Amino acid sequence: MDWNHVLIESGLWLVKAYALTLILAAATIWCLVRFTRWGRQFWNLSAGYFSPRRSWRPLAGLALILLLTLGAVRLDVLFSNWYNTMYTALQELDAPQFWFAMLLFAILASIHVLRSLFDFYVQQAFTIHWRNWLNETLLTRWMDRQAYYRTQQLSHLADNPDQRIQQDITSFAQDSMTLAVGVINALVSTIAFTAILWGLSGPMSVFGLEIPRGMVFLVFIYVFIATILAIWIGRPLIRLNFLNEQYNADYRYALVRVREYAESIAFYAGEKVEGSALRKWFARVINNAWDIIYRSLKFLGFNFAITQTAVVFPFIIQASRFFSKQISLGDLIQTAQAFGRLQDNLSFFRNAYDNFATYRATLDRLTGFNDVIDISHGLSLPKAREDGPRLAVESVSIRTPNNAPLLHDLSLEVEPGEPLLIRGPSGAGKTTLLRMIAGIWPYGEGQIVRPAEDTLFLSQKPYLPLGSLRDALHYPHMVAADAAGVTPYDTQHDQDILRQVQLGHLCERLDETDHWGNILSLGEQQRLAFGRLLLARPAVAFLDEATSAMDEGLEDAMYSLIRQELPDMRLVSVGHRSTLQRYHTMRLTLTGGGTGTWTLEPIS
Repeated sequence: MDWNHVLIESGLWLVKAYALTLILAAATIWCLVRFTRWGRQFWNLSAGYFSPRRSWRPLAGLALILLLTLGAVRLDVLFSNWYNTMYTALQELDAPQFWFAMLLFAILASIHVLRSLFDFYVQQAFTIHWRNWLNETLLTRWMDRQAYYRTQQLSHLADNPDQRIQQDITSFAQDSMTLAVGVINALVSTIAFTAILWGLSGPMSVFGLEIPRGMVFLVFIYVFIATILAIWIGRPLIRLNFLNEQYNADYRYALVRVREYAESIAFYAGEKVEGSALRKWFARVINNAWDIIYRSLKFLGFNFAITQTAVVFPFIIQASRFFSKQISLGDLIQTAQAFGRLQDNLSFFRNAYDNFATYRATLDRLTGFNDVIDISHGLSLPKAREDGPRLAVESVSIRTPNNAPLLHDLSLEVEPGEPLLIRGPSGAGKTTLLRMIAGIWPYGEGQIVRPAEDTLFLSQKPYLPLGSLRDALHYPHMVAADAAGVTPYDTQHDQDILRQVQLGHLCERLDETDHWGNILSLGEQQRLAFGRLLLARPAVAFLDEATSAMDEGLEDAMYSLIRQELPDMRLVSVGHRSTLQRYHTMRLTLTGGGTGTWTLEPIS
């Protein structure tokens, strides 16, 4: 074999194959996006990343990965030719040719190792950049227009958003790269090794009919039938893999809830109930896992049988030509190898069907998540306008998601120094009215007048972010540290605020990072929220059961403090306690009962 000619041909082959593959890849992508559901799903998720208007780097990265993949195929062909050279040298006892083959192997192996390492780095780097873009895109969409909150009303359409952002994005990027490279490698290798097998294959007699190059036709027919059967056997894996991710996410979420409500469960001594519920969630995971195993046994068993049966075909078919000395030992070995590689390449979709099944499930989950965000973004929001520090609602009506009336045609204005107390039975819509005013409740009509930025909401269970106690005190107006790790906070002022809200015992722990939501009692968390109020000094504040965990003495101290420190602040409180009336001048009573009626009166 003239290896100088082979190496020259290799360079020409790479150029031709590269151009042809680019054309075929573009045509294939267009067809998939145009005619298949999962192709459209992929494009909807990733079109922005591959847009040259955003950046040329992803397309350049794909071009480099394609070149490296074609290089791998060409190296496989050269190794196939090397086997022919080496075994022929052994058969002919040609020592110089044998040692030349060893030198050639060292060169090919070195190139293969370097190419493989560089290919690994390029693919991993590409996947990381893609994953980073996907995370930023979906995270931005989820946070935009408070979709993270509104999608809770649509959780039946796309559950476990944390899993979809963290886990499914990773799987999508990695599996897209793995499967795409595998498909390209399989298709190009099929063409290359078909050419080799075509040259080595002789006529084959079938029922007295002589078929030229029969081995080539045999392998294509064999793999086609095997692939059809494999798809039929493995199809249920798509649904099973989807359920596997869903059930695991549900179980994980149930475990998180136990940790989140650990104290309440402990007071109720609800270990048996919670344990029983967790075991039911886990039982779904295990039952589905067994279903996957049983189906995979059928699928893998079929694939193993097909693969092993194909091993002896080329030897059986070429044996007569070898024994009659029509072909050399090198030709026989290369035939077997080419047949095996061709069979593997043609069987790629059959062998990777379970991977495609998992990938389809990932596509469905990410697409469903995107669709739910689109729905949440499409929900109509109450009309709001800014008129200085004014706070008013004009002809506001509120409904439940099921269209039941909560409030009908409410108009009022909250003046500085005249706090408003909202009361009513549970379920009457008190908190929902605050959501409406905040602009996060989509089921209603009317006009809201409030400051766009200078507003603060204090809930019954304050949110404490991960980080230091100082971060929790300043939330949501935390200030990032500079390059030296120094923040512009006024420590003395922060400590004074803590003392004012009777949390002076925490003054020395301001910069201590811990899970403060677990360390502080609910009453302490509520007082910390009042500290936020004193720091932010907003024009408008809403307090939703913000003193429910305090005794009357602490409640009196907190309300007296904000009335003294922030006398001109417009204040709206929601609460059941009659003691709250002493700190307010107006009272809005919601009737409830699905009537939507209300009364507004001064508190004498």
